[in-house]
Amino acid sequence: MKYNIAVIPGDGIGPEIVGEAQRVLDAVGKKFGHEFNYTKVLMGGCSIDVHGVPLTEEALQTCKDSDSVLLGAVGGNVGMSNWYNRPPQERPEAGLLALRKGLELFANIRPAYLYPELKDRCPLRDEVIGEGFDMVIMRELTGGLYFGKRFTEEVNGVQKATDTLTYDENEIRRIAIKGFEIARKRRHKVISVDKANVLDSSRLWRKVVEEVAKEYPDVELSHMLVDNCAMQLVKTPGQFDVILTENMFGDILSDEASEVTGSIGMLSSASLGATKLGLYEPSHGSAPDIAGLGIANPIATILSAAMMLRYSFDMKEEPDAIENAVKQVLADGYRTGDIWSEGCKKVGTTEMGAAIIERL
Repeated sequence: MKYNIAVIPGDGIGPEIVGEAQRVLDAVGKKFGHEFNYTKVLMGGCSIDVHGVPLTEEALQTCKDSDSVLLGAVGGNVGMSNWYNRPPQERPEAGLLALRKGLELFANIRPAYLYPELKDRCPLRDEVIGEGFDMVIMRELTGGLYFGKRFTEEVNGVQKATDTLTYDENEIRRIAIKGFEIARKRRHKVISVDKANVLDSSRLWRKVVEEVAKEYPDVELSHMLVDNCAMQLVKTPGQFDVILTENMFGDILSDEASEVTGSIGMLSSASLGATKLGLYEPSHGSAPDIAGLGIANPIATILSAAMMLRYSFDMKEEPDAIENAVKQVLADGYRTGDIWSEGCKKVGTTEMGAAIIERL
């Protein structure tokens, strides 16, 4: 089979980690008889440098015409780049928001799994970690505060900023369905996170989620306020299976969850819509401070590529092979600097990619 993948290396460490993911995909293709064709697309700061905008219409169309999209990272250090001397809608991250919106990707899937080999990297105490944890955060991706009207104005000599948080019931229903469907393939438990004691949008969220839950009697639903969820993630992370939540809450909670796994460099993500076309990217940022040094951890991007094979291309054996190769590499003691500990073998970006390919 032939698959066309739009590849967005992006900024910072993006080109380095995406390069390793492509090498792994090529190794999978050779092993299992697939052909992956790549089309490079500019987005983020690098697109601003060339085109003056973070995402061109042509780049978006290339992504739409592909079978899937693989992304590295976008952006840089705020205040240290001319990318940020411009309105918010013209900054690097605006390209990512426009891409998600343009591809109609409303569901962001972020697994947070504690590898036994990385237990010593987890900042939590052993009695908190227990037997470990394995959760998925389902984040609504194209609504809420990040896509509402925003403006700053002067009122009676005082600067006033406004950001609007809006959700309609259809936006909530479609992400809830995705969440319950994934829970059915896991441990049949959904915790819906909101701020229903304060926000109207959260009260509607809770109402619609409860309506959807009636269609999934085999899945247990409970609700949790977002501030309590933030506390519970570091108190008893093992209680979570699927966390279902809106855009901004999901953004914050998924970063918190990544830290308790030991490193954000280990966390993959998938953004999906109503079709098989998906956007796959690591959960971390562009890390401009280590760009070009060859020390970035490519595992999150490689695991994102595995998610692509599973969710967009309906493969099973192939993504399992990648994930098992990553587990074997960790069991064999290979570590990039972000997950290194005494007695392990410290390797760089390309060495880690090569070690995973060897175990495929």
